[in-house]
Amino acid sequence: MEKKALAVITARGGSKRIPRKNIKSFCGEPIISYSIKAALKSKVFSEVMVSTDDAEIADIACRYGAKVPFMRSKSTAGDYATTADVLMEVLNEYSKRGMSFDYMCCIYPTAPFVTANKLKEAMQVLKNSDSVEVMPVVPFSYPPQRCFVIDKDGKMEYKYKEFINTRSQDLEKQYHDAGQFYMYNIRKYLKLNGKISGDIMPIIVNEMEVQDIDNEEDWKLAELKYNIMNLMNK
Repeated sequence: MEKKALAVITARGGSKRIPRKNIKSFCGEPIISYSIKAALKSKVFSEVMVSTDDAEIADIACRYGAKVPFMRSKSTAGDYATTADVLMEVLNEYSKRGMSFDYMCCIYPTAPFVTANKLKEAMQVLKNSDSVEVMPVVPFSYPPQRCFVIDKDGKMEYKYKEFINTRSQDLEKQYHDAGQFYMYNIRKYLKLNGKISGDIMPIIVNEMEVQDIDNEEDWKLAELKYNIMNLMNK
């Protein structure tokens, strides 16, 4: 029997720093549409759904081809609900409807750099491994071991003094979350109750394909990167 995969795009209505962030226009289209289109184009998912508590987001999601089979509950739409809370609720709601999946991909709605090819690659890596999760990461552009901290008196010092004289090229390479998507083996995910700290396979991406969007300046920078990448790919 062919294994089934679910794409879950998490998009609540109550964004604080950028009002209506999840459906704000990004290079001419609602930003959530990029995640939906990438998931659909990848053809690795049996179902592409949006988890939201917002009627306008639900309407836009459906217009771009995603499904909204149920609305998010109040408990998972608040400021303190975790992504794991949302995903557990989604799996539980599908279970009530007699539907189950083998793999799940949580895609953020503000991730315009997600592509169908990245999703296909991640799914292949997950299927070929025994890991619980696959996620895109990006190398730090500078060695975190060389960071400074400022004390209560306003004075600065090295956080890791043992690395002061170590050459940059000799420092261990470190990576951070690209903040785009997370691909899971559902059986293992449920066994861990969504609390994952290891057993993760990476998809390494470059800085041009990553932009954390928390404020208007981030938004403009993301649009600039997106347009540059489009020009480079022509």
